[in-house]
Amino acid sequence: MPLNRRVDRPIILGIVGDSAAGKTTLTAGIANILGPERVVTICTDDYHRYSREERAKNGISALDPRGNYIDILEQHIKQLRDGHPILKPIYNHHHGTLDAPDYIVPKEYVILEGLLGYSTRAMRDCYDVKVYLEPVEDLRVKWKIQRDTGKRGYTEAQVRESLKRREHDSADFIRPQRTFADIVVQFYPPAGQSDETGANLNARHTLRPTLPHPDLSPVLDLGVRNGLKLELSRDIDGKPVDVLDIAGDIDAKRAKAMEELLWGLIPEAQHLRDKLGQFIDEHNETAISHPLALSQLFITYHMVKAAMGVHAI
Repeated sequence: MPLNRRVDRPIILGIVGDSAAGKTTLTAGIANILGPERVVTICTDDYHRYSREERAKNGISALDPRGNYIDILEQHIKQLRDGHPILKPIYNHHHGTLDAPDYIVPKEYVILEGLLGYSTRAMRDCYDVKVYLEPVEDLRVKWKIQRDTGKRGYTEAQVRESLKRREHDSADFIRPQRTFADIVVQFYPPAGQSDETGANLNARHTLRPTLPHPDLSPVLDLGVRNGLKLELSRDIDGKPVDVLDIAGDIDAKRAKAMEELLWGLIPEAQHLRDKLGQFIDEHNETAISHPLALSQLFITYHMVKAAMGVHAI
């Protein structure tokens, strides 16, 4: 833990986004940095109320709060924040069934990732850091097809039909949660490279003033040629935000400079260093993305600062 940790309860990070937005990949990297002995990760999609077969019969999708035990999820997040164990349900994504629950004891850091983590005020009030993932839609579709055909036994036609069937629920229940995030992360292909789905994707961070973000000026002095750009902008709601763009083709030296800057801002966590930016590519092989690595480290910075009492609620 940070050497001068001042918060004596678990630090709670939320990562919310639509299906196949990259939540699990982002979460895994942050958990690796923090260390398995210090962090527990929870998928809030385990709180589905119905099995896949039941959803097919009743027409309520997994994106609809009515199809989830939202009240129990609220209770569990509060219990974790207070340092108490929970009996977490398990949704088997391969079989679409509800399995036996899992006994979870909170650790120094708790990461909750899933579809509906910010859907109520009671849940939102429990997080120290809130992240929303919104890859451009064409990219999310490709990621979902890759995941669901490769890991969950679906055909591409079934995945596309599911996406079409869920579109209204995505618009009604998932995307509105974006407004509650401290950081919005968007991965998108570089210009002229619409087929890119992995290591060379750009990352755009919309940084809201709800958190005190780090001073990145030491690595931004040379402008966009560095592969990094920070500028004041307006969010989709018209409110002022900082926007940090990380180019997919950022060179390793420049990416390393930003990593070192962030590590230097959290010297209390130097022992947490580990490999960053790992993901499974379309060939089912492990690859490295610098924008993903920097995104993971940037969010970890906020978690460590929260533990130090800088902006914990």
